[in-house]
Amino acid sequence: MTSLNSNAYRLSVLAAGVVGFLGAQLPAAFAQQQQQIPQGWFKACTKQEDVDICNVQNITTAGNGQLVTGVSLIELKGKVNRKVFQVTVPTGRLVPPGIGLQIDTGKAQKLDYVICFPDRCVAEVPLTDQLVASFKKGS
Repeated sequence: MTSLNSNAYRLSVLAAGVVGFLGAQLPAAFAQQQQQIPQGWFKACTKQEDVDICNVQNITTAGNGQLVTGVSLIELKGKVNRKVFQVTVPTGRLVPPGIGLQIDTGKAQKLDYVICFPDRCVAEVPLTDQLVASFKKGS
């Protein structure tokens, strides 16, 4: 069981790192190249060792390019298979409670933080078929 927990933790950190990397690239590119960050949902894929990683995400930034909120649906395929829903927020938020996810008038679900960097924290839950169905039903 310890091995499973250890593997789950490593995968969480890997997925958080991917989101952190992909999410950090956009504001940095915005600041350096004066290009506009993609609006709405977009998809970015990469390969790390024997794992294909695809991240469908929506990033909201302030006028100065600072992250407000990032939402990611991540799928890992290959040697590791996992689906994760993540929310990324800037630091300076109350960390212990995590983030609340509420779809329309449904009950809020708690997303625990899995990792914090100096400029952002990442919370996640498994991306289940039930969660995807809730997203699709929501307005």
